Amino acid sequence: MQENVETWALAVEFSAVLYDEEVDLMGILQAQNEQLAEKRKVAKGLRGDGKLSMVKSLKKKYNLNMVGLLETKREEISVFDVARIWGSSSIGWEYVESVGAIGGLLLIWDDIMFQRTNCYKGERWLCVEGVLTKNNFQCAYCLVYETHGREEKKVVWEELSYIAGLCQVPFCFLGDLNDILQVDDRKGLTSLSASAEEFKGWVHDIQLLDLPLTDRKFTWFRGRSCSWIDRVLVNIEWVEKYPDIRLRGGPRGLSDHYPLILEESQLKALTVPLRQWHNDHFRGMENRIMKFEEEIHRLDNQVSDGIYDGTTEARRKALVSFCEKWYIRKEIH
Repeated sequence: MQENVETWALAVEFSAVLYDEEVDLMGILQAQNEQLAEKRKVAKGLRGDGKLSMVKSLKKKYNLNMVGLLETKREEISVFDVARIWGSSSIGWEYVESVGAIGGLLLIWDDIMFQRTNCYKGERWLCVEGVLTKNNFQCAYCLVYETHGREEKKVVWEELSYIAGLCQVPFCFLGDLNDILQVDDRKGLTSLSASAEEFKGWVHDIQLLDLPLTDRKFTWFRGRSCSWIDRVLVNIEWVEKYPDIRLRGGPRGLSDHYPLILEESQLKALTVPLRQWHNDHFRGMENRIMKFEEEIHRLDNQVSDGIYDGTTEARRKALVSFCEKWYIRKEIH
């Protein structure tokens, strides 16, 4: 409302409106503000709140060959949307549409590094089967955004078991599995729920390995709560092919979840000249963003260790706001 008053005062000062138009114009301005707020609310996900800039920053910083996004909140995704994240060349991608502004998955990859041969989709998962061209490794990636209900989870696990059996290649499941495997995966827990026990049984039945996180205990934070629910599960053939594989968390920034970064030394060939150019031109912005991300991470570690007071969440929200502004500034520049 204060923005409307300031806009009105400016318009009057420069004789853009007459005083007797105030009621009508103030109403129009207020309606426009409400519509804009609603659009921003719906746009959260792939486009909203600086998250697009954050994803692009992650892709550049870690030289990612594949990116999986959950909760895109988009019923349709175009090649233009994908190019905004990835760039204009060497794009392979598939998506599962959202239901209105709920859900949605997007998987993007460098189609020189990975050549897709098949694609399978469910409401809560997206699977691409293909070949990693560097060593002709036939495999499948499955991006998962698990539901909350126990019975609904069972349906998703059955679907994933079927797809793994259908493809008959080394499998990598990644995403928000929305469940834990050990008591220590959730702060303050003393025993596993029935749903967690069933999830643990499913992982064992189809002989998957849960890749350990190398740099943190939890992947999801909200207030005092913290859990390790975002995971990467692979079968033994994958580990045999890539024995140096490791999993770590990226900067959380604007999300409740830490992004997971799966690395393998043989696949990591960075373009040093391009990275040097980037550092020379954007070092100041990178350092500012990094400091905000490190402070958010420090607060999360305090919550993990049981240190939480009334100012913790307020400080985090302020840091997220600052971080968002710098993501956008970096995007503009």
